[in-house]
Amino acid sequence: MAGGFNPPFFLLKKNKEVLISIRIRRGKAKTNPTAPKERINNQIRVPSVRLISETGKQVGIVPISKALQEAERVGLDLVEISPNAKPPVCKILDFGTYYYKKERKLREARKNQHIVQTKEVKFGPNTEDHDYKFKKVHALKFLSQHNKVKLTVRFRGRQLAHRDIGFKLLERILEELKPLVDVEVMPKNEGRTVFTIIAPKKEIDNLLEEYENIEE
Repeated sequence: MAGGFNPPFFLLKKNKEVLISIRIRRGKAKTNPTAPKERINNQIRVPSVRLISETGKQVGIVPISKALQEAERVGLDLVEISPNAKPPVCKILDFGTYYYKKERKLREARKNQHIVQTKEVKFGPNTEDHDYKFKKVHALKFLSQHNKVKLTVRFRGRQLAHRDIGFKLLERILEELKPLVDVEVMPKNEGRTVFTIIAPKKEIDNLLEEYENIEE
């Protein structure tokens, strides 16, 4: 309905005809990404293709007409699985089943995908031992979730004259977490803070089990 026209319709209510106008919002629908669809059957417009049969046999280069006939003969689809090859590679298969499996793999990959975040754990220059251990547990939790961790020591007022305390605190925790992490940003000064950024090693899950046994 071009021009943004909103069609009315009539509703009969208590023997009266009531005019109701509906406003239609136009725009792109928000959808989850789907697996790209290959060209199939008559959508494939090339003179010849490299054909793979429904059993996986390499048939070779054949005219597109013959490939379509073979697919029709066995009651399946001709699917262009490698369009950039010269000539394109096509396979005879059940496209419905093929696309369903492809979509399922995409959903599973999206479900298992982890977006790495940088979490922050803040210390004070005079952090007491029990508070230090509590914050260290938080850092371990973030690392176990495969996130990076920014360890920050914040100074106030006259504390700024003792930045060395902050560096020593960060050196201590880096030494204790050394088996588990890679240091992405070495301890450095920034404004009223001293900070470092660490990332979990690839084998963090196994390393954490060993680390916990040592800690116990």
